Amino acid sequence: MTIRRAEKKDTAQVLRLLEQVNAVHHNIRPDLFNLATKYTGEELQKIFSDDQKPVFVYDEGERVLGYIFTVLIDHGGDNMLVPVKELYIDDLCVDEAARGQGVATRLYEYAVNFARESGCHNVTLNVWEGNGGALAFYRKMGMGVQKTKLETIL
Repeated sequence: MTIRRAEKKDTAQVLRLLEQVNAVHHNIRPDLFNLATKYTGEELQKIFSDDQKPVFVYDEGERVLGYIFTVLIDHGGDNMLVPVKELYIDDLCVDEAARGQGVATRLYEYAVNFARESGCHNVTLNVWEGNGGALAFYRKMGMGVQKTKLETIL
């Protein structure tokens, strides 16, 4: 079992996992999420080669059991914010068949170590209201609330 940068050969398996994570979001907020993948295969391959958006996969031989999409954000050009680097976790998914085996923990810890090595000040992410399992996981990892985003549905 290895955690490594995603490669072109991982496209089909990552797309399969994107379907699973999208189904979770669709079930929580069908008013916002279609049953479709977030990216096309071509878009994924571009992201895989972008050093500012590293994607890491949990590889068990020939099978990808999970992924973590990240984005390096540099706040150096922002007048209001202290000029720090941030690692934003855009998406984390573990194959339904591999959940409960520590894959998410290993991927998260890998991303945190990557952030440290990259000189980041913090790691951030968003969790949709209604995704209690994800929220509990991230709290278990030591994350706390940074800000709250509210809405009014019209």
